[in-house]
Amino acid sequence: MFDIHGALESRILGMMKDKPTIMLTEASDPRTIEAACYLSRYARMVFLAREDEVRAVADEHLAHIDATRREFTFGEAAFVVPTERPDLLDEFARECVSLPPELRRARTEAEAREMLKEPSRFGVMAVRMEHADVVVGGMTHEPREYFRPMLRLLQVNRVMAEAGVFVLPDDHPDDIFPHNIVVFGDVGVNADMTPEALARTAVGTCAVARDLFPEDVLPQINGAIVSYSHKGSDEGPSVELVRRAGELIPGIIAERIKKGARYASINIETEVKISTALSRRSAMYYDSGSKDQFSGHTNVIIAPNLDLGNLLYHLYATRYPGAKKFATMFGIRFKGVDLSVDSTADDAQLAIKANLLRLHMFGHWSETPRDTFFPRHRILAINPGSTSTKISVYQGDIERFTTELQHSASELEPYENLPITEQAGFRKKVVEQALLDHDLNIDDLDAIGARGGLVHPIPHGTYAVNERMLADLRAVVGGEHASNLGALVADELRAGRNVPTYIVDPVVVDEVWEKAKITGLKEIRRLVISHALNQIATARRYAEENETFYDHVNVIVCHMGGGITIGAHRKGRYIDVNNGLNGEGPFTPQRCGTLPVGQLIDLCFSGKYDHAELKKLNKGRGGLIDLLGTADLREVEQRIADGDTEAALVVDAMTYQIAKSIAALVPAFEGEPIDRILLTGGMARSSMLVQGIEKGVAGLGCGLTCYPGENEMAALVKGALRVLNGKEEARTYAPEVPR
Repeated sequence: MFDIHGALESRILGMMKDKPTIMLTEASDPRTIEAACYLSRYARMVFLAREDEVRAVADEHLAHIDATRREFTFGEAAFVVPTERPDLLDEFARECVSLPPELRRARTEAEAREMLKEPSRFGVMAVRMEHADVVVGGMTHEPREYFRPMLRLLQVNRVMAEAGVFVLPDDHPDDIFPHNIVVFGDVGVNADMTPEALARTAVGTCAVARDLFPEDVLPQINGAIVSYSHKGSDEGPSVELVRRAGELIPGIIAERIKKGARYASINIETEVKISTALSRRSAMYYDSGSKDQFSGHTNVIIAPNLDLGNLLYHLYATRYPGAKKFATMFGIRFKGVDLSVDSTADDAQLAIKANLLRLHMFGHWSETPRDTFFPRHRILAINPGSTSTKISVYQGDIERFTTELQHSASELEPYENLPITEQAGFRKKVVEQALLDHDLNIDDLDAIGARGGLVHPIPHGTYAVNERMLADLRAVVGGEHASNLGALVADELRAGRNVPTYIVDPVVVDEVWEKAKITGLKEIRRLVISHALNQIATARRYAEENETFYDHVNVIVCHMGGGITIGAHRKGRYIDVNNGLNGEGPFTPQRCGTLPVGQLIDLCFSGKYDHAELKKLNKGRGGLIDLLGTADLREVEQRIADGDTEAALVVDAMTYQIAKSIAALVPAFEGEPIDRILLTGGMARSSMLVQGIEKGVAGLGCGLTCYPGENEMAALVKGALRVLNGKEEARTYAPEVPR
């Protein structure tokens, strides 16, 4: 049986840049709630009911769904009671009475306001007024309560129709519909049946099939307008009407092809007998090649009237209860989903996914126009480097711009021989000017998220910038580093303003248990310095994509850049990680990695190198640079492709050491299963390296997921957003420092 869920999901994720907002009008129906529990990855959901009511229904009826999944869904959703939003009721009521007469159903604003207290009408108007993108309903509503208002108020094209999609189970005869996929088109949505309406319904239904099923699954979309009567309109459209529709079809397909070349694979025949389209007995005619017969297996059937469309849909739904089925509308630009009364939670889930896929495919949507239900806080992220300052501005999850502000040698000259923290005022002015260049100032921001510096070791989290933190950065308690400027620049920017300012997961995050810090020498204890920001952000991303929480997953994250850190994240605690800054762990493009101690001691006293030179070999001139003369993995891969066996052996050794270090963290989980190994950082873009690591750790049995790049700016923003959205409380920087 074709995996329609997997097919829709993979394509949505491949296109999705932001999550649409969906109004769930039947929020207290267990089927709606169950469907929502599997959609948080793809959409933001608004339950039109009280949160406690929705939770009570879930507790009573959805015990079979993992409690964490339910909690994650509710945590990501909004809950709105129409009667408690007088602002929206007033806005919607004003719109209702200003509608053209043919659309208007209320004479006064007071009358309209009463109607809009119903979740179904409230949800439709929320989409019409661009507070949301999609409205879902129909399972418990009469047509006059949901379906008709949805069509009337959301119609975009003059011809609308509804397509019923079936993926039939394997016990259906497999020689009738390719892959047992069939789509039924129903013209009944249109009040007047004309040749154009029938033709556009036929082409639209085939276009739905083409959109939902890629060409490697259904190379050809073969549509058939079926007939069962040669009489007049009492039993169906006249033969003449169908024939005239057939004459219009090629021109309408040509219009579609201009929108997408994929529609060239659509072929539609008219006046095809139902027995020919549906039965195994008539299958012999499909491949006859005769112009008088329907050539090729049909996969789209257009019913020329409402009764036949309903009959076919319910006939197949009843005969094949194991079928994957859903309905999808066209003519309303993907703004509404209509569910049948007998829909299951799975049907609802599929209908919403299909609608989301087409919403993303056609480019009509990029983000929810208004952020009424999910505020898009404007966040400035600041990531200082030694000679540049990278900044990003996000609205919610959406990146508005990112720029790297370069600082010339002449600009930095006054700060030579001074602590880098003395540059805070200078960099603040540069950031302010960059914001002005984008028509922004500090007062336009809801928060600032800055790269954390070398403060005292602290647990992971988002920390409000405070005086203790600023004092420790100025005192250089953890050493000199450009990241020390992050909180200082942020504090300068917010001076005199009420703008919350945070750092997120600095490199000194330390939640490693004591036994992992003990070495065989009293004088040496392992220090914890790592790519904590990207490590934890990657673990959080994996958890979110699996609709759960960071503190519910066990993952090993391997950050691979100029340095490599490999960390164990055990149910929300960053429990062990190598000190990549000091060269511990596998060798990297620039760092030598862990070395045999005895040989290292001999090298230290060999007289070949002084202290500074050895430090440079450990970090900056070691690893691939020492072994192959370059830190560019792409160059090394090209050398391998050109037959360089030494380069191949070195990369194989680095791959082996990375995989070995990953496996070495298994004891950190004390027998608990590991959910996933996650690769991130710039080198995660190398398919050669990733495939080698994947092979090396296959014995762990948990699988591997790759998230290339460092994603530091997004991680800073998300840390601030978690606080602003009430997902977590900002931590207070108040480390206990041993005296």
